[in-house]
Amino acid sequence: MNQLPLRILSIDVLRALTMFLMIFVNDVAGVSNIPQWIEHAPADVDGMGFSDLIFPAFLFIVGLSLPFAIQSRIVKGESLFSISGYIGLRALALIVMGFFHVNLENYNHHSAILPYPVYTIAITIAFFLIWLDYPENLSKNKKYGLIGFGILLLAVLALLYKGGSINHPEGLKPHWWGILGIIGWAYLVSAFVYLFLKGNLLLLMLAFVAFAGINITTHLGLFNHHLWIIGDASSIVLMLGGVLITSVYKKLIGSKQYLDFWILISFYGLLSFAFGMFIRPYAGGISKIYATPAWVFVCMGITIIVFQLLIYLIDVKHKNDWFKLIKPAGTSTLTCYLIPYLLYAIFSLAHFHFPHFLSSGIGGIIRSLVIALLVIRIVYFLEKKKLRLKV
Repeated sequence: MNQLPLRILSIDVLRALTMFLMIFVNDVAGVSNIPQWIEHAPADVDGMGFSDLIFPAFLFIVGLSLPFAIQSRIVKGESLFSISGYIGLRALALIVMGFFHVNLENYNHHSAILPYPVYTIAITIAFFLIWLDYPENLSKNKKYGLIGFGILLLAVLALLYKGGSINHPEGLKPHWWGILGIIGWAYLVSAFVYLFLKGNLLLLMLAFVAFAGINITTHLGLFNHHLWIIGDASSIVLMLGGVLITSVYKKLIGSKQYLDFWILISFYGLLSFAFGMFIRPYAGGISKIYATPAWVFVCMGITIIVFQLLIYLIDVKHKNDWFKLIKPAGTSTLTCYLIPYLLYAIFSLAHFHFPHFLSSGIGGIIRSLVIALLVIRIVYFLEKKKLRLKV
C-alpha cells in the first residue's frame, strides 16, 4: 500500500479547484440558455444543480485545514488565550467582509453618494489594507498606519452606505451573512469546538453527531427555533465533517494504517451520501436554500469522494502539475474570492458588456471559464508582487 504524508497536499488542490468553480458558477449565473443541471436549483425544488455543490465543498475544505492551523499554534507553544484571539479575529474578518458584501445586494443606486461600482472598489481596497499579508521587513509604523487607514476607510464607507428604497431608506444591516459571513460563523464555532476538545477524535465525532442532530431535528420540525450563531447548524456540520476527515487521516496515517484509511474514507463518503438520500423524503428534500440535511450530507459525501481521488492523484501519484494553472486559487483563496468584485466594478465603470454570443449558451459557459482563469492569473500576478490577503 502506498505511503502517505502527514501533511495533506491535496487540500490545497481541492481548495483551488473549488475556488475556480466558485468563480465560474458565480459568473455563469448571469448567462442565459445554459443546461439546467449547471444552475442553482430553486428553493422549493427537491433537487440540486452543480452550482449547489460548490459552497458546501468550500465549508468542508475549511474544516479540512482547521486542525493543521490550530495544531501548528499549539506546537509553537501559544497560549489558549492567544489561539482563541487568533480564532476570533479570523472569524471577525470573514463576518465583516460578508456583512458588507450582503449589503451590496441592497445598495440604493439613486440616493447613495457613491456609485455602486465605486463603493464596491472602495470596500475591497479597505479589505486589502486591513487584511493584507504585509511583508515582515515593513516597519510596524507603516503596517499599522495602513491597517488603521483601511479601518477608517471602512468606517466612512459604512456611514456613507445607503440601502433600501427612497421611501424606506436603510443603513447597513445583516439581511443574511453572505458566503464569507457564513464561513466565519461556522469557523468560529468549529474552531472552538476543536480547540476545547483538544482534537480528541471520539469527542469530535460526538460533537459532529450533536450538530447533525440539530440540523436534522430542525428540518424534521421537531426543533422549531434557530439557535443564535449556530442557526440550523448546516454549515457547522459540513465544516466539522472536514475536521473529522483530517483527524482520521492524521491518526491512521501517523500509525501507518494506510489500508484502513482508504477503507474508512470510502465508507464515510458513501455513508454520508446514502444517509442524505435516506433522509431526503422526511426532512424537506434536497435544498441548498433551506440547507436541508439531505443537501448537507449528499454534498459532503460527494466532496469526500472527490477529496479521496485527489489524495490519490496528489499525495500518492504526485500529479501536482495537473493543477498548476489554478494553484494560486488554493494558496491565495480569499484574494481570489475578492478579485471578481473589482473586476465587475471596473467593467461597470467602463460600461463594458459582453456581446450576446458570450452571454448565452455554450459561448457564455466558455466566457465564465475564461473569467475564472483570468481571475486566477490576476491573483498569480498579485502573489508575485506579495499582494495577498491573510486571514
